[in-house]
Amino acid sequence: MTLDPVHFDGIARLAGRIDRRVDATDHDDFAETVFEEFLDPLVHDGRRVLEPLDEPRRRRVGAEDAALQAAPFPSQHGLDSGTINPTTFTNGLVLDVAQAAMAAVPSDLELHRARSVVATVHSNDATVDCEEDGWTMFDGGYSRGRILQAPRVNRYAEAVVHALSLYLAEVTHAKTQADVVEDLLVLDGPIYPKGLLAWSDRHPELAELLAEAERPRDVVAGYIELVERFVERDVPLVGFVKNGGSRAVTRAVRSRERAPWVDDAAFFRRVLERTDDDGERLTDELTFTNWFVSRGGVDGPLSADGDALGLERSLDPAAYEVTFCCIYDPREDLLFRVEAPAAFTRDPDRRAALTTQLLRDVAAEGGPPLSVAKADELARISREEKAALGRAIEERFDAERNRSYDDERWGLVT
Repeated sequence: MTLDPVHFDGIARLAGRIDRRVDATDHDDFAETVFEEFLDPLVHDGRRVLEPLDEPRRRRVGAEDAALQAAPFPSQHGLDSGTINPTTFTNGLVLDVAQAAMAAVPSDLELHRARSVVATVHSNDATVDCEEDGWTMFDGGYSRGRILQAPRVNRYAEAVVHALSLYLAEVTHAKTQADVVEDLLVLDGPIYPKGLLAWSDRHPELAELLAEAERPRDVVAGYIELVERFVERDVPLVGFVKNGGSRAVTRAVRSRERAPWVDDAAFFRRVLERTDDDGERLTDELTFTNWFVSRGGVDGPLSADGDALGLERSLDPAAYEVTFCCIYDPREDLLFRVEAPAAFTRDPDRRAALTTQLLRDVAAEGGPPLSVAKADELARISREEKAALGRAIEERFDAERNRSYDDERWGLVT
């Protein structure tokens, strides 16, 4: 420990002086006002960026009661994609590798074995072309992989290779295994590639890439096709967002009033948390919102009045709109956002079934649904595996990873 006790106490006292200047009760009162008066609909720059599918309301259910409910969907499948993280090599290449896996509840071991692997490479050398057409099979046909050449950029090469690997692996695996899903597919994360769609707000070079480059547009098109395929099969597709960073609601509120929350998750946590007379959190019940249609921020392009980046949509554009509800688990002070295309939530009965299923899963697991947790475990690449893969790739490239002092200091590269 590098801090002496006197230093530790001094830092804590400084934080206490800050806390005395923040009126949390006032924040709670304003969150109540926003939820009850601002969201039906929430208008920003003349657009309805948020509106409820029914009336705005908050509900609660006992955690034990929710866990014991019958599952509306007899089987569930989860899907996740994990990467080794973007790595720069001394030969000038920037590489990320992602693998996607699908899990089933009840278990299906052959399905669990299957993988879709994407290696995305970026080089500023115009003579380098690493891309290969099509996919190659391995592991006796259970898995397949491909190499993708990232569009050349002057900045953000790591962000580009990461997003393309992660999302192409995920959507490819989802489409490949789609026919296995009979009742419900839960993506680990949002229903569209929001990390990629956010490029339009990050930097003009990334915005131009998203609008014009073939590879990013192919990835977005894959998610559109995935929604269409599940709508055609009449099998619901949802996304379970564990760490939402959306600011669409807070940004719209801030344009009219102050908005003291760092992001939308903080706002919804405020309106869903229950406390007793002494201000202590009550933990016996899960609380949740109604479903909303979201058209703000990165949800805009796939909204009914969005252009979907100019990509073709075969369904009514309103069918692709992002709808969501928030579930708050006070036992661990966690807020989750459940997303689904509007095609699956316009019907009140199906909307209720999806809500019941996700409440049941969160209550029983104390976190993400079992299908998502299993998919996360299958797709995750551990730190040790990342290090070993890094060394193996160095040997194949006959080049080393670029290292900095911080890498050595913090043990980020081994």
